[in-house]
Amino acid sequence: MIGNWPGLWTLFLKEVKRFTVVFMQTVTAPVISALLYLFIFSHALAGRVEVYPGVSYPQFLVPGLMMMTIIQNAFANTSSSLIFSKVTGNIVFVLLAPLSHLEFYLAFVGAALVRAVVVSIGVYVVAFFYLGATVVHPLLLLVFGLLGGGLLATCGLLAGIWADKFDQVATVQNFVILPLTYLSGVFYSIHSLPPAWQALSRANPFFYLIDGFRYGFFGHSDVSPWLSVAVMAGANAALCILCLRLLSRGYKLRG
Repeated sequence: MIGNWPGLWTLFLKEVKRFTVVFMQTVTAPVISALLYLFIFSHALAGRVEVYPGVSYPQFLVPGLMMMTIIQNAFANTSSSLIFSKVTGNIVFVLLAPLSHLEFYLAFVGAALVRAVVVSIGVYVVAFFYLGATVVHPLLLLVFGLLGGGLLATCGLLAGIWADKFDQVATVQNFVILPLTYLSGVFYSIHSLPPAWQALSRANPFFYLIDGFRYGFFGHSDVSPWLSVAVMAGANAALCILCLRLLSRGYKLRG
């Protein structure tokens, strides 16, 4: 349970400072990468593709790119921090602190959410001035942003717990997180796919994140946003329970 608020806050600040001291790498670079996708696709396909009525293709891209940055940065923040601590051996100083496994989890996930939100806001600010991107359902946008960041931050913790070296985390990033992200509808609507691929896309949990996030922008989606909320809430709960059980046992963290 949470009983050491000062300790939780201190670990949270330590994790936030860890990525802010290299702001150009952890925040500015992901924003620029997402905007490059936006500018290139805008130039190539603007006026040729309209997915939803009254929504241009560049506008359609904005929520997908924002969620993509949330997914990638939330995962990267927790996984890189934990594996670095394990490889260098300084994880022992965190484990010796009077922190419960829940406090440990909340501090890491909270810091990852801060990084993910900051990067996604950076993408939105530029898109707003470039395209005039507006939001129809801001509350749902916030809900899906938090669900997405929480899910991937937890996935990053699980990857960091499991991995023994940096390249194992990179394997999860490159062969699991990245393909699931690109095949989740960031650049297209699944209704443009053949029926078999539509069914396969619905088995991808990241699809529900991006589709629900897009509904928050436009009020249009490929599936019900409430279904997406239910799927993501269930996925978050399941992975959170798994992660807390591993942390409570000290799996691959205690020598």
